[in-house]
Amino acid sequence: MTTIICGFIMTDYNHATRMVSELGEIGTETQYIFTVGLVLASFFSVLFIIGLYKTCKQIGLNTIPIIILLTFSFSIFGAAIFPFPLRLHGLLGMPSILLFLSPLMTLILWKSEIISNIKIISLLIFVIMSLGFLIFVPNLLADYFGLKQRLFHFGWSVWFLYLTIIFAKLDKNIEKR
Repeated sequence: MTTIICGFIMTDYNHATRMVSELGEIGTETQYIFTVGLVLASFFSVLFIIGLYKTCKQIGLNTIPIIILLTFSFSIFGAAIFPFPLRLHGLLGMPSILLFLSPLMTLILWKSEIISNIKIISLLIFVIMSLGFLIFVPNLLADYFGLKQRLFHFGWSVWFLYLTIIFAKLDKNIEKR
């Protein structure tokens, strides 16, 4: 949501060609809005992960895929407090590239008897997130860095949404017991 709001405020911003971090770049009119949005997202992400972790423990699911989600929380917090182009922005933002391991570990470690369709969904999201690694292939879609970056963002957004829905259902089943 922060990306969309800040992109709207910066009238010359193009989501397909420009980096997400440019929305919070030092000196931009959206720097502080972007920073607040990322810090809030990081905070709520940690709370979300705590809830997921507790539910996994209760129902006997391996917690490794959930712990990997913390790379997202850490990365966006670091990117927020050290805005682009500061060197620490890139360094602290890097752990999020491990986020694609969450659906991969889910594919490997979670039982589909507990969560139906988890294998299919986690594989699909793993593939979508992996497409984000196209940013490391500069000659492919060279003028569309933002688009390549957003493939990764789209993947983790769908992953978080899916986990929200599926764990809300699991929590309801736990409460009925």
